[in-house]
Amino acid sequence: MLKILLIFSSFSHMNRILSKQNKQMYKEEKARPALTVKSLLRIISATGLAFTSAPRDPFLLSLVLKMAAGTLYTYPENWRAFKAQIAAQYSGARLKIASASPAFTFGQTNRSPAFLSNFPLGKVPAYQGDDGFCLFESNAIAHFLSNDALRGSTPQDSAQVLQWVSFADSEIIPPASAWVFPTLGIMQFNKQATEQAKEEVKRILAILNQHLNTRTFLVGERVSLADITVVCSLLWLYKQVLEPAFRQPYPNVTRWFLTCVNQPQFKAVLGEVKLCEKMAQFDAKKFAEMQPKKEAPAKKEKGGKEGGKQQQQQQQQQEKKEKKKEEKKAAPAEEEMDECEAALASEPKTKDPFAHLPKSSFVMDEFKRKYSNEDTLTVALPYFWDHFDREGFSIWYAEYRFPEELTMSFMSCNLITGMFQRLDKLRKNAFASAILFGANNDSCISGVWVFRGQELAFTLSEDWQIDYESYTWRKLDVDSEECKTMVKEYLTWEGEFKHVGKPFNQGKIFK
Repeated sequence: MLKILLIFSSFSHMNRILSKQNKQMYKEEKARPALTVKSLLRIISATGLAFTSAPRDPFLLSLVLKMAAGTLYTYPENWRAFKAQIAAQYSGARLKIASASPAFTFGQTNRSPAFLSNFPLGKVPAYQGDDGFCLFESNAIAHFLSNDALRGSTPQDSAQVLQWVSFADSEIIPPASAWVFPTLGIMQFNKQATEQAKEEVKRILAILNQHLNTRTFLVGERVSLADITVVCSLLWLYKQVLEPAFRQPYPNVTRWFLTCVNQPQFKAVLGEVKLCEKMAQFDAKKFAEMQPKKEAPAKKEKGGKEGGKQQQQQQQQQEKKEKKKEEKKAAPAEEEMDECEAALASEPKTKDPFAHLPKSSFVMDEFKRKYSNEDTLTVALPYFWDHFDREGFSIWYAEYRFPEELTMSFMSCNLITGMFQRLDKLRKNAFASAILFGANNDSCISGVWVFRGQELAFTLSEDWQIDYESYTWRKLDVDSEECKTMVKEYLTWEGEFKHVGKPFNQGKIFK
């Protein structure tokens, strides 16, 4: 590596703008006869150095100018944007926040052609560098704005940082959203979904608590992007629903969380974080207020029949004008279709794989509503057996063929979730409960599936055949006690599960 000999003539200036920790590091590096670019970057970025004015030393100035600089578009209090903002506080990246008019108006700016040309999804946070470089997706932005210390200084550390970032997205966000969003009035309350989310959060906190039992931070001995991401993912849980009694079994997680949010770089973005004292509940009134209001019909003007007729004629003329405008807008779309789009448009619609089967009396959607919204044991299961069509549907037991390859529980659950996502178009004609049994490095996966027809549905479409061969499948006799016991145990997630031999860990529902 190229070494640059440098004697700092502006130490007094640096001394004024460095924190105590940075001052000590600077003195250590300054005492060396030769400084590498790497060691200088270590001084400037690894500890989150932020310059209050331009450094006098030309070389340091050149390094600062090379740091990321740009604008982050978001709406206020967006926890996803917090990740990038905190990372920038540590790395020293120069980040402007556009979250209010006139710089950015959520719902307007992000739908404009200029914004969509850079960020096709129209979502925020979105980052645009001063050099024109654009990024969407909060994790990518936070990674870009980080320094090497945050990303992981070794390949092992980097991989572990990525592990926890993925863990936050796949394991924390779904149950946290299902539980917290109804309390904020932005999602309808579903009792069963909320109770399931609470159990998922307990499992997640237990994993984190065990990991942090002998650690101050998630990866290494300093704050990393792993800590930033997981803290931001847990933020609304701690602020809204994790009351003292609920978080009491997880002291290591709370200690770590408080350690992080009280770091100056976190505080600069989050402010003072107050932990929840009483678990927030769903507020129907707040939910109603949050819903978009329908425009009230225009009041008729006074003036008798003539006034009413005039108003009606004006309204009809206005509707005709708007209709013409829509037709004009729609017309160019056809002209602008390229050859690829035209070919796709001309393709025949996909045939329903179940079209050959006779109509069934069992309404799958109605059963799913019962299962989602009412008690499983007293309502959903009786409804299932009372209405189940033995000729039109079949029940199958599935078992994962490679349990020896299963390691961490959350990774095993990702196998189930991934399969469910790839079978999205099968949902209308199938239902399943898949369960992970056991613990880390000693687990297995099995489940009960209900399909339209008497054969495995996967063979009806190539799109459904990616995962099913990783399982063994056995058709159950609907009238047997074995089938009824399995359906009861897998749908309630309770029972002896004698055929498994391992304790219940967690389950996933395909509906």
